[in-house]
Amino acid sequence: MINVPLMGSSIPHQVMGRYGAAKVLLLPASPGTGIIAGETVRAVVDSLGVSDILTKSRGSNNPINLVKATFDGLKRLRTREMVAQLRGVEIS
Repeated sequence: MINVPLMGSSIPHQVMGRYGAAKVLLLPASPGTGIIAGETVRAVVDSLGVSDILTKSRGSNNPINLVKATFDGLKRLRTREMVAQLRGVEIS
């Protein structure tokens, strides 16, 4: 289980997840867009509760590697507050 920061019904920023030769690009989308993703990535982000996201998979199309690449991308997500805390600065 991992914690994934969400901003409304989408992700906070663009991120690329990699595992082996599989690469998954996850892009935030405006409300009402829906889940634009292939079958494997759609299952992961839908179970997460994201309802607006754009994705693109490149490289390998092995479903297991795509799931692991999607999880890698989701682990890399950070909010503004998390980054500010890591840098030791305050957001005004």
